[in-house]
Order: sequence, then C-alpha cells, then structure tokens
Amino acid sequence: MAHVISDKCTMCGSCKETCPSEAINEGNPKFVIDADKCVDCGLCVDACPVEAISPGA
Repeated sequence: MAHVISDKCTMCGSCKETCPSEAINEGNPKFVIDADKCVDCGLCVDACPVEAISPGA
C-alpha cells in the first residue's frame, strides 16, 4: 500500500530526496506519491520534518 502525503506538507522536498523509487513528485499545493512507483519502504515518513506522510488506507 502506497504512502500518502497530507495537507500538512510544507513542500520542503525532504521526502523527494529520500525516495529510492522516485515515486514522489511536486504537486500543487503539496508533494504527491505515485502509488504505482511506491515500494512502501517508509523512508519518506522518517524524512518528513512535519510528519505529513503516513501509510495509505
């Protein structure tokens, strides 16, 4: 299950830099995770300074 980014996202880019599968892209008004590319590693969760990323439902 792909992770999701909430509205708490501040567009800092920490998650994008950390993602090994390049599944995170800049959206408007927040970054978005491509579910087809996400390998569910959770590195983005640890990289997010505002805790805006969580496991998808």
